[in-house]
Amino acid sequence: MTTTPPALLRLPSPLGRLELTADDDGILSLSIETDGHLPLAEYAESPSPVLRQAAAQLDEYFAGTRHSFDLPVHLTRGTEFQRSVWARLSTLGFGEVISYGALGTDIGRAGSGRAIGGAVGANPVPIIIGCHRVLATTGRITGYSAGQGIPTKAWLLDHEGIMHH
Repeated sequence: MTTTPPALLRLPSPLGRLELTADDDGILSLSIETDGHLPLAEYAESPSPVLRQAAAQLDEYFAGTRHSFDLPVHLTRGTEFQRSVWARLSTLGFGEVISYGALGTDIGRAGSGRAIGGAVGANPVPIIIGCHRVLATTGRITGYSAGQGIPTKAWLLDHEGIMHH
């Protein structure tokens, strides 16, 4: 059974409802509604100041007035390899894109495309850490694990003006 996070907040977005969790150190997770479901739907909201700040910044992002997030993110889960991928993703700015291969090279794991893809897909804080900015070398969307999958990723890429196919 999942334990209730210290702080929980839900908010509407153009992608469906978002659900954020946080501890005292920062944001732990962001989930995008999938087929009407959120992972912690049975729990009551318990907002915190950092979650209210995240909600305001996400609203600004979706409105097109914010291009970077200034939020404490606390990546407590994941392997050292996954955290290195997420750290590199967190350096990508609004409208920037990287290929899976270049991402692997950047973290010293060239030729690890499948493992890179798995780590990108396991990102616990999509949008805030822009895993949608990773494409195949050809610019093709190869998948997305949040929300409605590829349509969600395509919306985020279009929102940031990133060319894809």
